[in-house]
Amino acid sequence: MAGGQNQEVRGTLYIVSAPSGAGKTSLVRALLKEVQGVRISVSYTTRLPRPGERDGIDYHFIDAAQFEAMVGDGQFLEYARVFDHCYGTARTSVEAILASGEDVILEIDWQGAAQVRRLIPNTVSVFILPPSRAVLEARIRGRKQDSEQVIGRRMQDAVSEMSHYADYDFLLLNDDFERARGDLEAIIRARRLSGATQRVRLAQLLEQLLA
Repeated sequence: MAGGQNQEVRGTLYIVSAPSGAGKTSLVRALLKEVQGVRISVSYTTRLPRPGERDGIDYHFIDAAQFEAMVGDGQFLEYARVFDHCYGTARTSVEAILASGEDVILEIDWQGAAQVRRLIPNTVSVFILPPSRAVLEARIRGRKQDSEQVIGRRMQDAVSEMSHYADYDFLLLNDDFERARGDLEAIIRARRLSGATQRVRLAQLLEQLLA
């Protein structure tokens, strides 16, 4: 059908990074409810599940030996150690989703983002900032899961993470949740309207219009 979806359109890979407590996960989940054709990649991790987390939904929870075996087999698109635990993104699952024409979001840190950009240069990357350090610390403390020592370390790591903001294509401020969600949605919609994408998606219509 003229103007319809073309199965040859490849999905776009998005990286979304932020310091712990900036609201990244909440923003991405809200986005998925509003925009169709976007899926989040479920990472593998060696840490234990937190209360309410489900295996295969929030993360694939595996032990360190399994993780190292996957690294050795080259199964990860990217992987990194964060807070004494390992996290990784499986290459085959991401490639399959992109080939189907759906977009994929990776929620990863700056280390993983650098790895992915080297392998997939046309990746679109977004960094999310909190409105202040005070708000960031309040959000981390609000989880009521960490000791003072861990909170201090998380704040140090947050500053380190934020120092890499310039590596990203887009920079969002999460001072108003709905506005930030709308900004994230706008990035995806604009990408889908790019000339390169639309030339493929609307090829039949363009041929008819120019005949």
